Amino acid sequence: MTTYYEATATPGLRLPPLEAAAEADTVIVGGGFAGLATALGLHERGVRDCMLLEARTIGFGASGRNGGFVSGGFSLDAAKLHRRVGREEARRLYRMTEAAVQCIRSRIERHAIDCDAVYGGVIVASWFDEDHSLHELQRLMREEFGLHWQWLPREELRERLRTRRYHAGLHETGAFHFNPLKYALGLARVLLSAGVRLHEMTHVRDIRRAGGQWEVDTGVTTVRCRRVVVCAGGYLDGLCRPLARAALPIATYVMATEPLGARLADAIRTDAAVFDTRFAFDYYRPLTDTRLLWGGRMSIRQRSPAEIERLLYHDLLRVYPQLEGVKVTHAWSGLMSYGRHSMPQIGQLEDGLWYAYGFGGHGVAPTTLGGEVLARAITREEEIPAGLRAYGLEPVYGKAGLLAAQCLYWSLQARDALLDWWH
Repeated sequence: MTTYYEATATPGLRLPPLEAAAEADTVIVGGGFAGLATALGLHERGVRDCMLLEARTIGFGASGRNGGFVSGGFSLDAAKLHRRVGREEARRLYRMTEAAVQCIRSRIERHAIDCDAVYGGVIVASWFDEDHSLHELQRLMREEFGLHWQWLPREELRERLRTRRYHAGLHETGAFHFNPLKYALGLARVLLSAGVRLHEMTHVRDIRRAGGQWEVDTGVTTVRCRRVVVCAGGYLDGLCRPLARAALPIATYVMATEPLGARLADAIRTDAAVFDTRFAFDYYRPLTDTRLLWGGRMSIRQRSPAEIERLLYHDLLRVYPQLEGVKVTHAWSGLMSYGRHSMPQIGQLEDGLWYAYGFGGHGVAPTTLGGEVLARAITREEEIPAGLRAYGLEPVYGKAGLLAAQCLYWSLQARDALLDWWH
């Protein structure tokens, strides 16, 4: 299935597969945001002999298929993070994600990456007819994390979002949105120009000790190196068993409409990206060519473009019935990796074997955070924060875990429906 991002990105880099035995100081497995950010973070700290191996193409996985929201926070909500690690560590971690947002913005500007960035912020819109939850979220972000999200009363929100489905909102003005695949390809070009070796269509099948070094086996050839960093996310495919046992590959769905022209203003009069307050929320944003990108739902299986279009088109019209009749030009799914605790999994399995994955449905900024955290740890600039170490490699129990995740999602969808009826 061709994504909107693939259809509109500049031509691919056509990076060659690795076909001959090689050596490197560091081998990074995975060409998504986490792998690219780790490679760039290491290069900026003076590590020059680095190689990145991608099984498909740069940004093939979640990094090139997501909604394009660049905002602070993790998949685990801020209140739960605060309860688990305490006020100071929670504030430190959350502020690190805010710094990652600024790092992404800085890299776009410094390296002139053309990725359709729109600095309109992100709006969280209340699906339920009560203001308490949003006021509590606003208070939490202000008092515990030092962030000031703008309150949008009902009338103002409905002026921006032309629907009676929402009741109030918060505007996170420091966030933005972009074309994630264009950004990933832009980072790859930066790394190439810096002399980092990048190889696509190079599927790593095994990572093993070889004396005092590591050996990365692609099935075609091997690379000997001092250290390995695994950033394969939802596409681990059993690579490195301790990591594969701690991640659930979860699918989400996205579609893009045809260009709407002036009709877009019939529904949306803001350049902000939007999501709502349900667990099973919709997320969407206006694109620079007047299309509407719409995403939502989660599942343990990927679906055909026709199925995705049918499901998401229904969700779109539930919010904006005035858009009935618009055509969908692209619909796709992709796999994210989730840990049981909904936090990134970043650390070292044993000497020289590092990992960063499990970023879930809120990974654009945290993947950059992960790359920076690993680069600092590998170069001994700073240890991995205790708050991140608190979330380890908890087993997900394979197919049983996937079934449990699907049942949890269905139950929370039912809770959303009950709350909707109640309000």
